[in-house]
Amino acid sequence: MNLCLDMLRHGETTLSGRFRGSLDDALTEVGWAQMRQAVAQQSGWDALVSSPLQRCAAFATELATQRGLPLHLEADLQELHFGEWEGRSAAELMVSAERELGLFWNDPYAYTPPQGESLRQFEARVLAAVARLQQAYAGQRVLLITHGGVMSLLLARARQLAPGQLMQVTVANSELFRLQVGADLSMREE
Repeated sequence: MNLCLDMLRHGETTLSGRFRGSLDDALTEVGWAQMRQAVAQQSGWDALVSSPLQRCAAFATELATQRGLPLHLEADLQELHFGEWEGRSAAELMVSAERELGLFWNDPYAYTPPQGESLRQFEARVLAAVARLQQAYAGQRVLLITHGGVMSLLLARARQLAPGQLMQVTVANSELFRLQVGADLSMREE
């Protein structure tokens, strides 16, 4: 049986426009409003799953309480850890690490930010979490509240993009996508 996985990216945060990765920044009032609006006309979920970082988990907790849904926090669905780049903007890195930033944008699988998590490690972590979700929630519809990197990775897989095309997948704040995830971890976007 397939898992119907609705994926919602967190809204605007206090550090939006920067590489946040594992930094635990909060949603702004705009971010809260974006997320509330994104789900206002949505329903039918059997459960909620969220990254434990507050920019996802705080809203997930509110929504689970409002809708009477079970909530599971999944650490392996956190954002890519950007190492020394965390908290810095692309503009700052263009001054101090232009070459390295270019290497990362051109092929994130071939270049890892200093002290960061490699894309292969990130991919393995995220796919292992999705496999656990597929087993636990097969035949159900789940809302996953997570990060742009997690969603881009899963959407690239569903769209059968080559690894070098990952950076072509963009996910805006509070954007919602739906995937069907098979028992074999095959994915297709709806």
